[in-house]
Parts: sequence; C-alpha cells; structure tokens
Amino acid sequence: SISALSGICAILRFWPIVIGGLAVSQTGTQAAIAKLPAEVTLGFAPQGNSISRWMQAARQRGHEIVMQVPLEPFDYPNVNPGRNTLTVAATPDENLKNLRWALSRMTNYTGVMNYMGARFSADAAAMAPFMAELGRRGLAYLDDGSSARSLASDLALKDGVPFIAGDTSIDAVQDRGAILKKLDELEATARAKGFAVGIGSAFDLTVDTVSSWVIEAKKRGIEIVPISAVAVDPEKG
Repeated sequence: SISALSGICAILRFWPIVIGGLAVSQTGTQAAIAKLPAEVTLGFAPQGNSISRWMQAARQRGHEIVMQVPLEPFDYPNVNPGRNTLTVAATPDENLKNLRWALSRMTNYTGVMNYMGARFSADAAAMAPFMAELGRRGLAYLDDGSSARSLASDLALKDGVPFIAGDTSIDAVQDRGAILKKLDELEATARAKGFAVGIGSAFDLTVDTVSSWVIEAKKRGIEIVPISAVAVDPEKG
C-alpha cells in the first residue's frame, strides 16, 4: 500500500526502467518517445528504420539510450534475433564486424544491451572479444537478466566495462494487470537492495502502463533514473 511505502521512500532512489525495441515500428517508436517520461531509458534495435532520426528525438526529450545487439539464442536459427546476429560459430572477426555494424547505426548511446543471446552470453570464447570491444569503446553493458548462465558480469569486470543487470522482464505477458504486478515485484526488489532494473519492450500496452505507473511511483517517492546511475564501474569498484 502507499501508506506502507511512505516510510521507506528514502531507499527507493534508484530505479531504471528500460524499454527496448525502438525503431522497429514507426508508430510505436513515436508513441514511446512521446509518452514515456524522460527518465526511462530507451533501447534501439539496429535493424530499425530512421534510427538516427528517432535517436535524435529521444535525446531531445531527455532519454538516455542504449543500442540493442542481436546475440545468438538457443534454438538459433529457428529463433532468430535478426540480421547480423553475433553467433557462437562465427569467428571473432566476423562477430566484431557485426557488432560494429550495430554500433554504427546511431550515436549518443550510453551502452549496449543484449537482444536475446542466451547461448552467446554463456560462451566465454564468443563473449570475451565482444566485451573487450565494448571496453575499448568505453561503453556500458546492460544484461537484460533473462539468462542465468550469462558470463557478462565477470567479463565486464575483467574488461573494465560498466555493468548493469536487469532484474526482471516486466511485459513477458501482454496484460496490464500482469505488467503492474511485475512492477510491484520490482518495488519489493528495490526495497531489498536499494535499486531495481526493469526491462520491457515498446508495445503500446507496455508504454501506456509504464507511463501512468511512473507518475504514481513518483508520488510515492520513487525516483526513476537512467541506467548509468546504477552501473557498476569496475574502475571505481
């Protein structure tokens, strides 16, 4: 309840919400940028259209942005993140070429976020050159938290890459009540550890639900922040 939360507002300071999949749907992207509060971080899909124009619109509205990079999931290619996916079977040079293609699609992003990638992120030989490249470029890495086998945290530490781990997907079920329940779970996580990171996609229902929820959350003293505010910096840690 709101009254029960009033006493613990002080520790609910850091709460990133990341909405990915921008630039895939033109109308969906426009709605997400227009409706979501500036504190919400936006993730762009490199396969999207007019990506530089949308990036500029997002930055003008104050959003921090990340570039989503397609990484190989289990059951690939039956489950396919899209063209230029980084794969376990590819050579490091081939993967770096695909990574650089994604990174060249726009500018002004804080870091990189995986799109799928459960198999890729669990393979040290594939993941190490990828993370080293991010380190060379000074980019953060956001792991969406969907795979418990991800090696991203350890490799990020090794390569000096600021790291953020997502706590939960908020919209795996496209239902307003289910999304609100996930946001409530994140609130409990934030109480327990001081911050929580929620990951969603730019579906109309998600955008509308998150937009209205953030307004109410702010009234309860919850501060929504960009992902850079909670990144673990190996240089300082």
